[in-house]
Amino acid sequence: MTVVVVTDSSAGLSAELAAGNGIRVVPLHILLDNTDLSDGVDPIPEDIYDRHASTAGASPADLAAAYRAALADSAGDGVLAVHLSGLLSGTCAAADLAAADLGAGVRVFDSRSTAMGTGFAVLAAARSAAAGADLDTVAAAAEAVAARTHGFIVVQRLDNLRRSGRIGGAAAWLGTALALKPLLKVEDGKLVLAQRVRTASRAIATMVDRVCELAGDRPADLAVHHVANPDGAAELAATLAERLPGCPPALIADLGPVLGLHVGAGALGVVVSTAG
Repeated sequence: MTVVVVTDSSAGLSAELAAGNGIRVVPLHILLDNTDLSDGVDPIPEDIYDRHASTAGASPADLAAAYRAALADSAGDGVLAVHLSGLLSGTCAAADLAAADLGAGVRVFDSRSTAMGTGFAVLAAARSAAAGADLDTVAAAAEAVAARTHGFIVVQRLDNLRRSGRIGGAAAWLGTALALKPLLKVEDGKLVLAQRVRTASRAIATMVDRVCELAGDRPADLAVHHVANPDGAAELAATLAERLPGCPPALIADLGPVLGLHVGAGALGVVVSTAG
């Protein structure tokens, strides 16, 4: 058999992409009106971003069940669990607890990112596993891609960031910067301010410039994320295609309700995984 790769629903992988690469996905949770909704499993109201919902990570029990099934299906080759940053969610800590009871055959890797910042590492691991690599090699593939992957996001609404508590080093300006459309980035596992910009269009242009600088002249994998903003995502992907003709077309994906609740409707993001 082969090593089995497991991730969580924040990774930005469509059901088709996950299934096509043999990736198991454990849902995160949305808590709405005393109801626990599983991301990617239960229907989510279209107006979720205007309601007082909260989010929760995967539980140790959910993760343990997924790891146990994956370990059995690997026939002893092992399981690599790649999850969103432990500084953004308790999922990685829960994963460590779940894996501890299952032995050395289950290894947890903190991607120190989220969305396709995690997803590109997951895909690299899955492709390595499909090629017959052992657990050490599969883990190394995920680590290598994670190390050269960068994520940026432009938000339209600051109230979600205030409530979420997921952004570091910005408390001093979030309370008064109502006119700003900040460019944020994922850095060292945290969501931090990259640049203060006055208009959304300028923030998006700055994000594109940053991505192009990172990609350089070499092919890079790109993903465009959005929160209830498909037209903006399509326009952003077209801009990247024009600016980076040597790169494959960007994967376009809704950021999903778990992450979307923290950054608000209208947000646009780009993940770039540079060539090794």
